[in-house]
Amino acid sequence: MRLSAFVLIGGAVAAPAAAGTVTITIPRLNVAEYHRPYVAVWLDPVGGGAPRTLALWYDVKKAGNEPGTKWLSELRAWWRKGGRGLAMPADGISGATRAPGRYSIPLPATLKPGNYVLNVEAARETGGRELVSIPLVVPVRAAAQGAGKTELGAIALSPR
Repeated sequence: MRLSAFVLIGGAVAAPAAAGTVTITIPRLNVAEYHRPYVAVWLDPVGGGAPRTLALWYDVKKAGNEPGTKWLSELRAWWRKGGRGLAMPADGISGATRAPGRYSIPLPATLKPGNYVLNVEAARETGGRELVSIPLVVPVRAAAQGAGKTELGAIALSPR
């Protein structure tokens, strides 16, 4: 018999609690030709080990016959850390690019206690590339933040 990670509460199915929340701000840029950025969010264990991709936003339905996955290698740090080995689309991880604004991603409740580095990388056609890294300790007990200078705005990490 397989036990589910979900709990039945008052007749409704509730997802397991998140270990924390990552909030990512994509700034509105005043440029002549704006394209939404590709964004990768992943965790690197400090002591070594396999990285874990939490979110990947890319042009899922690119015009013409060109696949949007062709440009994922522009997220260079993520690509080198293991992105090239991830089959797309990845259920629960990948999705369409996002317009300027604030977006929240839950940290998985299944994260093992330890030290990690939260990485958020963005690359934009006719734009730049940026990587923001924030140290993270699980269980998350304190807020942490970082910020990009061009392609990314504020990146915030908050406890449950």
